Amino acid sequence: MVAELPSGTESGEADVHTGSPGARLTVLSGPSGVGKGSVVAEIRRHHPSVWLSVSVTTRKPRPGETDGVEYHFVSEEEFDRMVAASEFLEHAEFAGNHYGTPRRPVERRLAAGLPALLEIELQGARQVREVMPEAQFVFLAPPTWDELVRRLVGRGTEDDEKIRRRLEAGQHELASEKEFDVVIVNDRVEQAAKQLVALL
Repeated sequence: MVAELPSGTESGEADVHTGSPGARLTVLSGPSGVGKGSVVAEIRRHHPSVWLSVSVTTRKPRPGETDGVEYHFVSEEEFDRMVAASEFLEHAEFAGNHYGTPRRPVERRLAAGLPALLEIELQGARQVREVMPEAQFVFLAPPTWDELVRRLVGRGTEDDEKIRRRLEAGQHELASEKEFDVVIVNDRVEQAAKQLVALL
């Protein structure tokens, strides 16, 4: 259920990919539209050995998304089966869709002393904190509220009602910033990605 990337490292790259007792889980969260996916994609372009858990979702793929890469796309029925079987580390409903992190691949990664990265919504991050309080929680914030609105509207992937719901949720999510260990402002994707890699 998880895309496991090559384990080699680039010359000069931080040794975040070798086993060590101190390796831990890093959870990246933030409001919808802030650019979490763009930051993670930037990291994977430059550091392909960074291991990222691929979430399961019931939402439809957006243009250019591939099953098993950005998400595992499943039906509501299959998602409910996975919940009942306790296959998720966390799961949450957001903007009318369900999202979940497969439990076993993350646990295997951490048991091997290797770092893992999750990119999830606020509800899910709170659930992970309950079961893995030793994880590192990183909040990705927009430079301004107006910029967050511009990014959400500019995606052009959702109707006005879904955008409205995401903006309402975004106001609540921004208020949760103080719950996180580290805050990264996503003014420039490249810089935000470098900051997150340094934390890993």
